Formats: sequence, C-alpha cells, structure tokens
Amino acid sequence: MEEIAIGKIVGYFSKIGVAAIKMTGGTLQVGDTIKIKGHTTDIEQVVESMQVEHENVEKVEAGMDVGIKVIEKVKEHDTVYLVKQ
Repeated sequence: MEEIAIGKIVGYFSKIGVAAIKMTGGTLQVGDTIKIKGHTTDIEQVVESMQVEHENVEKVEAGMDVGIKVIEKVKEHDTVYLVKQ
C-alpha cells in the first residue's frame, strides 16, 4: 500500500468528532481511505462524508479546507495521507 501526504489537520471539534483539514496536495473523494498520523495519532478510516463551508461535497483538491468526521481524536499538525491500494 502506498501513502501519499495530502493535507494537515488545522483543527478538531471534539463535540461533533470532526477534523478540519487543509489540503496541501492531490485530491480526496468520499469513499477514499485515509490515514492520519502524528506524535500520538495513528488512525486509518474510509471517508464517509466531507463538508466545505457547511455544504456536503464529494471531492476536494489542494488548497481547499475541508471538514471530515473522524473515528478518533486527532491533533493540529497531524498529517493526512491518502492510502492507495
């Protein structure tokens, strides 16, 4: 499996379990598998939904900010990777 760095965590909203991600490269679509890694973070999950400016979207690209529901707590500056099978 190949892991491609596509973004950084810029915020985490614990009440709703959502991570704010700044896309730094590539594209991300609903259904893609991502891995989030940091000093204490190491999770892998499938992207089930994404929002940009409170609107549901199917795909985001580099330069965009996106909110994604995550299965565990993440921290600012964690790196987001796209997992290619």
